[in-house]
Amino acid sequence: MASAADNPSEKYPAKAHAAKVAAHLASLDSVYRSATIYIEAQKTRLLEDNDEPEPFRQRRPFFYLSGVPLPDCSLTYQIPTSTLTLFIPPLDSDDVIWSGLPLSPSDALTKYDVDAVLTTSDLPSHLASLSPSKLLHLDNHDVPSATHLPGPTPEDKQALRTALETSRITKTPYEIALLRRANEITTAAHTAVLRSLKHKQNERELEAVFTERCIALGAPKQAYHGIFGSGTDAATLHYVHNDKALEGKLNLLVDAAAEYRCYCADVTRTMPLSGEFTRESRAVYGIVERMQGESLGMLKAGVRWEDVHVRAHEVAIEGLLRLGILKGGSVKEIFERGTSVAFFPHGLGHYLGMDTHDVGGNPDYGDKDKRFRYLRVRGTLPKDSVVTVEPGVYFCRFIVEPYLKDEKHKEFIDEGVLDKYWDVGGVRIEDDILVTEDGYENLTTAPKTVEDMERIINS
Repeated sequence: MASAADNPSEKYPAKAHAAKVAAHLASLDSVYRSATIYIEAQKTRLLEDNDEPEPFRQRRPFFYLSGVPLPDCSLTYQIPTSTLTLFIPPLDSDDVIWSGLPLSPSDALTKYDVDAVLTTSDLPSHLASLSPSKLLHLDNHDVPSATHLPGPTPEDKQALRTALETSRITKTPYEIALLRRANEITTAAHTAVLRSLKHKQNERELEAVFTERCIALGAPKQAYHGIFGSGTDAATLHYVHNDKALEGKLNLLVDAAAEYRCYCADVTRTMPLSGEFTRESRAVYGIVERMQGESLGMLKAGVRWEDVHVRAHEVAIEGLLRLGILKGGSVKEIFERGTSVAFFPHGLGHYLGMDTHDVGGNPDYGDKDKRFRYLRVRGTLPKDSVVTVEPGVYFCRFIVEPYLKDEKHKEFIDEGVLDKYWDVGGVRIEDDILVTEDGYENLTTAPKTVEDMERIINS
């Protein structure tokens, strides 16, 4: 599983990222060519009534411009001179007693892709030494003390955020290597769940199997709170309980992934708890396979994401018509009426990177059209972006039953046939896809064909 991102001679490309952000800022307004960017790392926060820190999660804008996974640091990037300076906490002799020696400035300069390393106690004098310029930062808690530099306007803050988010959409080879490694670890964890499926009694046991593999393989943090939804709970899109018994249920939906060095995988598989899909489950799984397959076939740089999403809906309608769950209309009529949203209520996918739902997608959650409201990416996909492709078909009573009472939709749904499918719960298949100039590369290798999953479960 070794990758270029694990080579100690290669550093996270912080200076290249900073230059990319600076170029985006300059494209917004030439005044930013003389600005300095200032961003703080996440602060150490103690648990209430406790001397232990809260779980640490590095601020993504800080990591993007530094590659540093440590708390209580700061950075400046002087755009005119392309100088990236890291500030780390000074040595605290009292803290050494408990936590050991911290990283020294000389060690940090060797380890990270920065031009200089100072301590945070040097920050006021460093800022005072800068020639008069704009000081760009993101939030109020990023305002450094004892500085003569003029602070940013709300428009400046938005410009910096836009530049950061736009830069993060497209990935460098180093970032792709990190995402690939996160997917490799995630594949091992999903495979471990498949092997354990017939030997566990509760969702939480399978979550434990998944988490153990990630930690053992070098990913102690999960990319997000994993979903281990069995039976009808697989129809809850962001199911969080993971504590229900498995007995008597058909399927398990596992939406879980590793975070590796601040980069996230995002993978979903739906698997038969008995080791073999029922006829109804297999039929629905086949629809979702076709939804994903046709969506992937459309991907390349410049494709309009809304068009891919529409095709996924059309394939879902075609499949549900074949099963008899939908009836009495053409694919076009049913799609235009919006009836397929009852069974495929979410967007086809989202950008992926340091965040699971990564920045830059420009979603429109105020869209009155339910077919597109939860689409997390709008517009065209650029080369070297990474997007999830995660179609699904769900049988959630809370969502579907209002459609059965709505004159606009009920003529297209056969309740008698639908009754056979409630226990299927939901089926989702999700892979992480690198968009290339002429197509795509699937970074996800977790088993997903019916034959492969059943073979592993029963081996």
